[in-house]
Amino acid sequence: MDISLNEIECVFLDLDGTIYLGKELIPGAIDFLERLKMKNIRYFFLSNNSSKSVNQYLEKLNKMKIPAVKEDVILSTHDLISWLKKNNVSQTYLVGTKGMQEMLEAVNIKTKSEDPEYVVLGYDTEINYDKLSEASFHLHNGVKLVASHPDMVCPSPFGGLPDNGAFMALFEATTGVKPTHVCGKPNPGMILHKINELNLDPERCAMIGDRLYTDMEMAKRANVKGILVLSGEAKKQDIEISSQHPDLVVNSVDELIR
Repeated sequence: MDISLNEIECVFLDLDGTIYLGKELIPGAIDFLERLKMKNIRYFFLSNNSSKSVNQYLEKLNKMKIPAVKEDVILSTHDLISWLKKNNVSQTYLVGTKGMQEMLEAVNIKTKSEDPEYVVLGYDTEINYDKLSEASFHLHNGVKLVASHPDMVCPSPFGGLPDNGAFMALFEATTGVKPTHVCGKPNPGMILHKINELNLDPERCAMIGDRLYTDMEMAKRANVKGILVLSGEAKKQDIEISSQHPDLVVNSVDELIR
Protein backbone atom coordinates (compact mmCIF):
# COMPACT_ATOMS: atom_id res chain seq x y z
CA MET A 1 0.00 0.00 0.00
CA ASP A 2 1.29 3.48 -0.86
CA ILE A 3 0.29 7.11 -0.34
CA SER A 4 -1.87 7.18 -3.50
CA LEU A 5 -4.64 5.11 -1.82
CA ASN A 6 -5.50 3.86 -5.32
CA GLU A 7 -7.19 0.69 -4.08
CA ILE A 8 -9.21 2.37 -1.31
CA GLU A 9 -12.92 3.15 -1.64
CA CYS A 10 -13.69 4.41 1.88
CA VAL A 11 -11.65 5.78 4.76
CA PHE A 12 -12.47 6.18 8.43
CA LEU A 13 -10.75 9.23 9.85
CA ASP A 14 -9.81 9.69 13.46
CA LEU A 15 -10.19 13.31 14.56
CA ASP A 16 -8.03 14.21 17.58
CA GLY A 17 -4.42 14.05 16.46
CA THR A 18 -5.33 13.19 12.86
CA ILE A 19 -7.52 15.95 11.42
CA TYR A 20 -6.97 18.46 14.20
CA LEU A 21 -4.98 18.84 17.39
CA GLY A 22 -6.95 20.65 20.07
CA LYS A 23 -8.45 23.71 18.38
CA GLU A 24 -5.99 23.76 15.49
CA LEU A 25 -6.28 21.93 12.18
CA ILE A 26 -3.45 19.63 11.18
CA PRO A 27 -1.73 21.51 8.33
CA GLY A 28 -3.04 20.25 4.99
CA ALA A 29 -6.05 18.41 6.46
CA ILE A 30 -8.66 20.30 4.43
CA ASP A 31 -6.68 19.84 1.21
CA PHE A 32 -6.49 16.12 1.99
CA LEU A 33 -10.28 15.93 2.36
CA GLU A 34 -10.64 17.70 -0.98
CA ARG A 35 -8.35 15.14 -2.60
CA LEU A 36 -10.50 12.35 -1.18
CA LYS A 37 -13.55 13.92 -2.81
CA MET A 38 -11.75 14.30 -6.13
CA LYS A 39 -10.90 10.59 -6.10
CA ASN A 40 -14.47 9.67 -5.05
CA ILE A 41 -13.21 8.07 -1.85
CA ARG A 42 -15.95 8.18 0.75
CA TYR A 43 -14.95 9.18 4.27
CA PHE A 44 -16.36 9.18 7.78
CA PHE A 45 -15.11 10.91 10.91
CA LEU A 46 -14.53 8.49 13.76
CA SER A 47 -13.69 9.38 17.34
CA ASN A 48 -13.38 7.61 20.66
CA ASN A 49 -13.74 10.98 22.37
CA SER A 50 -17.14 10.78 24.08
CA SER A 51 -16.93 14.23 25.66
CA LYS A 52 -18.91 15.82 22.82
CA SER A 53 -22.23 15.02 21.17
CA VAL A 54 -22.57 14.59 17.41
CA ASN A 55 -23.99 18.11 17.17
CA GLN A 56 -21.01 19.51 19.07
CA TYR A 57 -18.62 17.70 16.73
CA LEU A 58 -20.48 19.05 13.71
CA GLU A 59 -20.26 22.56 15.13
CA LYS A 60 -16.50 22.20 15.66
CA LEU A 61 -15.91 20.75 12.20
CA ASN A 62 -18.01 23.40 10.49
CA LYS A 63 -16.17 26.18 12.35
CA MET A 64 -12.97 24.70 10.97
CA LYS A 65 -14.49 24.96 7.46
CA ILE A 66 -14.93 21.21 7.22
CA PRO A 67 -18.36 20.39 5.79
CA ALA A 68 -20.02 17.48 7.58
CA VAL A 69 -23.48 16.16 8.40
CA LYS A 70 -24.75 13.94 11.19
CA GLU A 71 -24.31 10.75 9.16
CA ASP A 72 -20.60 11.49 8.67
CA VAL A 73 -19.74 11.22 12.39
CA ILE A 74 -19.29 7.94 14.28
CA LEU A 75 -18.53 8.14 18.02
CA SER A 76 -17.71 5.68 20.79
CA THR A 77 -20.95 6.92 22.36
CA HIS A 78 -22.84 5.29 19.47
CA ASP A 79 -21.10 2.00 20.24
CA LEU A 80 -21.89 2.43 23.94
CA ILE A 81 -25.57 3.09 23.25
CA SER A 82 -25.71 0.03 21.03
CA TRP A 83 -24.18 -2.10 23.80
CA LEU A 84 -26.57 -0.75 26.45
CA LYS A 85 -29.58 -1.35 24.21
CA LYS A 86 -28.39 -4.85 23.33
CA ASN A 87 -28.19 -5.64 27.04
CA ASN A 88 -31.53 -3.96 27.86
CA VAL A 89 -29.88 -1.40 30.15
CA SER A 90 -31.89 1.78 30.69
CA GLN A 91 -30.93 2.82 34.25
CA THR A 92 -27.42 4.25 34.61
CA TYR A 93 -25.31 6.66 36.57
CA LEU A 94 -23.22 8.61 34.09
CA VAL A 95 -19.79 10.06 34.66
CA GLY A 96 -19.76 12.11 31.47
CA THR A 97 -20.37 15.49 29.91
CA LYS A 98 -23.69 17.18 29.21
CA GLY A 99 -23.21 16.39 25.54
CA MET A 100 -22.88 12.68 26.26
CA GLN A 101 -25.82 12.87 28.65
CA GLU A 102 -27.99 14.36 25.90
CA MET A 103 -27.15 11.52 23.50
CA LEU A 104 -28.02 8.82 26.05
CA GLU A 105 -31.20 10.45 27.27
CA ALA A 106 -32.34 11.04 23.67
CA VAL A 107 -32.68 7.25 23.37
CA ASN A 108 -34.38 6.85 26.77
CA ILE A 109 -31.35 5.81 28.81
CA LYS A 110 -31.53 7.48 32.22
CA THR A 111 -28.20 8.91 33.35
CA LYS A 112 -28.88 9.89 36.99
CA SER A 113 -30.73 6.82 38.23
CA GLU A 114 -30.81 6.29 41.99
CA ASP A 115 -30.76 2.54 41.35
CA PRO A 116 -28.48 2.17 38.32
CA GLU A 117 -27.76 -1.08 36.55
CA TYR A 118 -24.40 0.31 35.42
CA VAL A 119 -22.07 3.16 36.10
CA VAL A 120 -21.30 4.54 32.63
CA LEU A 121 -17.87 6.12 32.29
CA GLY A 122 -17.15 8.58 29.49
CA TYR A 123 -14.38 11.06 28.82
CA ASP A 124 -15.70 13.66 31.24
CA THR A 125 -14.05 17.04 30.68
CA GLU A 126 -16.56 18.40 33.21
CA ILE A 127 -15.50 15.96 35.95
CA ASN A 128 -15.87 16.94 39.60
CA TYR A 129 -15.44 15.24 42.95
CA ASP A 130 -19.18 14.79 43.48
CA LYS A 131 -19.40 12.66 40.34
CA LEU A 132 -16.38 10.59 41.35
CA SER A 133 -17.82 10.07 44.84
CA GLU A 134 -21.31 9.09 43.64
CA ALA A 135 -19.90 6.69 41.05
CA SER A 136 -17.57 5.16 43.67
CA PHE A 137 -20.51 4.70 46.04
CA HIS A 138 -22.38 2.70 43.39
CA LEU A 139 -19.31 0.64 42.46
CA HIS A 140 -18.62 -0.21 46.10
CA ASN A 141 -22.22 -1.44 46.32
CA GLY A 142 -21.89 -3.91 43.47
CA VAL A 143 -23.00 -1.85 40.48
CA LYS A 144 -21.05 -2.82 37.36
CA LEU A 145 -18.99 -0.44 35.23
CA VAL A 146 -19.04 0.08 31.46
CA ALA A 147 -16.74 2.53 29.67
CA SER A 148 -17.12 4.35 26.38
CA HIS A 149 -13.49 3.79 25.25
CA PRO A 150 -10.04 2.84 26.57
CA ASP A 151 -7.85 5.80 25.50
CA MET A 152 -5.36 6.70 28.22
CA VAL A 153 -4.60 10.20 26.95
CA CYS A 154 -6.23 12.81 24.74
CA PRO A 155 -3.75 14.48 22.35
CA SER A 156 -3.29 18.22 22.76
CA PRO A 157 -0.74 20.81 21.67
CA PHE A 158 0.59 20.68 25.25
CA GLY A 159 0.98 16.89 25.39
CA GLY A 160 -1.30 14.06 26.44
CA LEU A 161 -4.20 14.93 28.74
CA PRO A 162 -5.98 12.42 31.07
CA ASP A 163 -8.58 10.50 29.08
CA ASN A 164 -11.02 7.69 29.83
CA GLY A 165 -8.37 5.05 30.43
CA ALA A 166 -6.93 7.23 33.19
CA PHE A 167 -10.38 7.51 34.81
CA MET A 168 -10.77 3.72 34.54
CA ALA A 169 -7.46 3.31 36.39
CA LEU A 170 -8.64 5.75 39.06
CA PHE A 171 -11.82 3.76 39.75
CA GLU A 172 -9.93 0.47 39.78
CA ALA A 173 -7.43 1.90 42.28
CA THR A 174 -10.13 3.20 44.62
CA THR A 175 -12.88 0.57 44.26
CA GLY A 176 -11.17 -2.47 42.72
CA VAL A 177 -13.74 -2.48 39.91
CA LYS A 178 -12.77 -3.00 36.28
CA PRO A 179 -15.21 -2.39 33.42
CA THR A 180 -17.44 -5.27 32.41
CA HIS A 181 -17.08 -3.99 28.87
CA VAL A 182 -15.12 -1.24 27.12
CA CYS A 183 -16.76 0.21 24.01
CA GLY A 184 -15.30 2.21 21.13
CA LYS A 185 -12.07 1.57 19.28
CA PRO A 186 -10.46 -0.98 19.00
CA ASN A 187 -13.77 -2.87 18.79
CA PRO A 188 -14.19 -3.64 15.05
CA GLY A 189 -17.93 -3.07 15.29
CA MET A 190 -17.21 0.67 15.36
CA ILE A 191 -16.68 0.55 11.60
CA LEU A 192 -17.90 -2.86 10.45
CA HIS A 193 -21.55 -1.86 10.81
CA LYS A 194 -20.96 0.97 8.32
CA ILE A 195 -18.88 -1.23 6.00
CA ASN A 196 -21.67 -3.80 5.95
CA GLU A 197 -24.35 -1.14 5.52
CA LEU A 198 -22.56 0.22 2.43
CA ASN A 199 -21.75 -3.29 1.15
CA LEU A 200 -18.03 -2.51 1.01
CA ASP A 201 -15.09 -4.88 0.90
CA PRO A 202 -13.12 -4.33 4.16
CA GLU A 203 -9.84 -4.78 2.28
CA ARG A 204 -10.74 -1.72 0.18
CA CYS A 205 -11.29 0.40 3.30
CA ALA A 206 -8.75 2.12 5.51
CA MET A 207 -8.55 3.41 9.07
CA ILE A 208 -6.41 6.52 9.45
CA GLY A 209 -5.44 7.46 13.00
CA ASP A 210 -2.68 8.40 15.41
CA ARG A 211 -2.93 5.59 17.98
CA LEU A 212 -1.44 2.13 17.69
CA TYR A 213 -3.48 0.46 20.43
CA THR A 214 -6.89 1.70 19.25
CA ASP A 215 -6.83 2.90 15.63
CA MET A 216 -4.34 0.35 14.27
CA GLU A 217 -5.61 -2.45 16.50
CA MET A 218 -9.16 -1.86 15.23
CA ALA A 219 -7.92 -1.83 11.62
CA LYS A 220 -6.37 -5.24 12.20
CA ARG A 221 -9.49 -6.67 13.85
CA ALA A 222 -11.78 -5.30 11.12
CA ASN A 223 -9.45 -6.49 8.34
CA VAL A 224 -9.11 -2.99 6.88
CA LYS A 225 -5.89 -1.18 5.96
CA GLY A 226 -4.24 0.67 8.85
CA ILE A 227 -2.61 4.04 8.16
CA LEU A 228 -0.77 5.56 11.12
CA VAL A 229 -0.16 9.31 11.23
CA LEU A 230 2.56 10.72 13.47
CA SER A 231 0.74 14.02 14.03
CA GLY A 232 -0.85 12.97 17.33
CA GLU A 233 -0.03 10.43 20.05
CA ALA A 234 2.15 7.80 18.37
CA LYS A 235 5.80 8.47 17.63
CA LYS A 236 8.29 6.53 15.47
CA GLN A 237 9.88 4.89 18.48
CA ASP A 238 6.47 3.56 19.57
CA ILE A 239 6.18 1.56 16.34
CA GLU A 240 9.45 -0.23 17.03
CA ILE A 241 8.22 -1.66 20.33
CA SER A 242 4.58 -2.25 19.31
CA SER A 243 2.99 -5.51 18.21
CA GLN A 244 1.03 -3.46 15.67
CA HIS A 245 2.35 -3.19 12.12
CA PRO A 246 0.48 -0.47 10.19
CA ASP A 247 0.16 -0.90 6.45
CA LEU A 248 1.45 2.64 5.99
CA VAL A 249 3.06 5.26 8.22
CA VAL A 250 3.05 8.98 7.31
CA ASN A 251 3.83 12.15 9.19
CA SER A 252 0.31 13.51 8.59
CA VAL A 253 -2.71 13.14 6.28
CA ASP A 254 -1.21 15.87 4.10
CA GLU A 255 1.20 13.27 2.68
CA LEU A 256 -1.63 11.09 1.37
CA ILE A 257 -3.05 11.01 -2.19
CA ARG A 258 -0.04 12.78 -3.64
